[in-house]
Amino acid sequence: MLDLRGRSRLAPILDPIAAALGKMRLTPTSVTVLGLLVTIGGGVLIASGHYVAGASVAAGGSLLDALDGPLARMQGTASVKGAFIDTMSDRFGEIAVLSGLAFSLRGDETGLMLCVFALAGSLLVPYVRSKAESWGAEGRGGWMGRAERVVLSLLGIGLAGFGLPVLLPMLWIFVTLTGITVLQRIRNTWRQLD
Repeated sequence: MLDLRGRSRLAPILDPIAAALGKMRLTPTSVTVLGLLVTIGGGVLIASGHYVAGASVAAGGSLLDALDGPLARMQGTASVKGAFIDTMSDRFGEIAVLSGLAFSLRGDETGLMLCVFALAGSLLVPYVRSKAESWGAEGRGGWMGRAERVVLSLLGIGLAGFGLPVLLPMLWIFVTLTGITVLQRIRNTWRQLD
């Protein structure tokens, strides 16, 4: 939902930053890769138990990732290859953050299993979309798009770093809503395939 609605609202903020990156002669692909590397760095910090720093760094990586699209449009270099790299970067970033969290919770069986389910759901949501679109259906929609997953996970991890007992409740919410989103997309795709 945020993915669909938020882009137009964030354009006045993101476009000037993207223009500045363009003046620095950065390409959209380099911004995508840089964003992924920063997000992986955040995942490593989360794995080592530095939740506030890790969530902040990963949020910075996600912000960089949000700039590649506006930069590509400004430079007139938007392409299928760029979109593919961006999609792969998104998946690797989510894997880095949730794997880092899983590693930090390795002594907590419930937390570890919730991280596994969260990661599975995070990969299934875009998978259903890509499968739907490969058959000519519209695969978007649902409650937990990528933006919602990033916001919820990084907010929960960051707050846990301040000592608030929100990590397991965040993971339960994440797993539940992501599972519902997978089912929503499956249902919508099934209806379109009739």
